[in-house]
Amino acid sequence: MAIQALPIKSNTVITGNGANSRLNITASTVVKAVAGRVAKVTVVTAGTGEGTINDAATVGAAAVANQVFEIPTIVGTYSVDFPVSNGIVVVPGPGQVLAVSYS
Repeated sequence: MAIQALPIKSNTVITGNGANSRLNITASTVVKAVAGRVAKVTVVTAGTGEGTINDAATVGAAAVANQVFEIPTIVGTYSVDFPVSNGIVVVPGPGQVLAVSYS
C-alpha cells in the first residue's frame, strides 16, 4: 500500500519552529506586531522575578488578560509553541536576559 502525501494549504502554520529570533531582550519589547507564533524562549540570565510573553501588538497593551506564558527565573530553553492573534510582546522579569524564537 502506497503512502500518499497530503497537500499543505498556504495558510497552514507549521508548529514548533521559529523562523526568526530576537536576542538580548532586557526590557519590555515588541517582538512582532502582527499575528504569529511564539516558538521558544531562552532564559540567558535568570533575574529575580518572572517575565511574561503576551499576545499584544504594543508594550502598553501587555496585561495579565493576554499573557500566554510566564517566563521562569531558571536559566534554560522553554518550548512555548503558542499562536498569537495580535502580536508578541516579551516582558522580562527584573534582571532577566532573554532570547525568543518566533514566526
